[in-house]
Amino acid sequence: MPFVEFVAGWISGAVGLAVGHPLDTVKVRLQTQAVYRGIFDCVVKTYTHEGFRGFFKGMSFPVVSVAISNAVAFGSYSNALDYLTRSGKHNNSDQSKRASLTAVFMAGCFSGLAQLFVTAPTDLVKVRLQNQTKSGRNKYRGPIHCIAVILREDGVKGLFRGIWALALRDVPCYGLYFLPYELICRMLTEKGKQPGNTVVLVAGGVAGVVTWACATPMDMVKARLQMCGGGGRMYSGVLNCITVSVREEGMRVFFKGLLLNSVRAFPVNAVTFLSFEMLLRAMTDSPQD
Repeated sequence: MPFVEFVAGWISGAVGLAVGHPLDTVKVRLQTQAVYRGIFDCVVKTYTHEGFRGFFKGMSFPVVSVAISNAVAFGSYSNALDYLTRSGKHNNSDQSKRASLTAVFMAGCFSGLAQLFVTAPTDLVKVRLQNQTKSGRNKYRGPIHCIAVILREDGVKGLFRGIWALALRDVPCYGLYFLPYELICRMLTEKGKQPGNTVVLVAGGVAGVVTWACATPMDMVKARLQMCGGGGRMYSGVLNCITVSVREEGMRVFFKGLLLNSVRAFPVNAVTFLSFEMLLRAMTDSPQD
């Protein structure tokens, strides 16, 4: 993938993580633990028992890993779109205007698949660290210790626990991620011009909300499977997790964290897309010697 797109994706991913991680911690706990009555109750209990730093558990590791995943996703998307349209150029704005919406969706799905093997282990570690609510009696002392324990107990395959649920979430939802973004940018931008910062913010925010509205059910399944072996309930697979969860908690279980995901998704993805576009333009428009 082009170096500039990798770098822009890396930085934008780190920026987005910093904005959204506190709410992501609340979302993960709501999906995997039945001790909270709702968003406000989870926020209050987290702050009361763990202080402000409780909202940033598991963040140190994803700062690097999520940035890599974002770089792979954005770089893969741009290259896949370039291949599908056979434009031979890597200007994201011009390229997307020539691409059909079908090509945009397919390129997005490919980017979801490409970043999957980076995301699976790092997301697993993040989820397990975020679910540690005890002080002084936690199973994992940090991300490296968490990886070491998983490898000792389950081997390498343990790092990919929940990967099928993650694939069912990410592959189609990355297609939906880029589709509304490109569509809104086209609608609000004069032909032949690049979208302005306000348009990018709005398009990125809406793209994030649409994506997470579709991704939340499988996100819940993914989080529960990732907690198997980490103090959570054991499930034999995706279908078993879905069946048991519905039988015990009803269909509403699939919508746990939906409101929080939607609230978090708009600013996080607005900032992510704006950072990516600004960095990409800055690096590609710089004068060449």
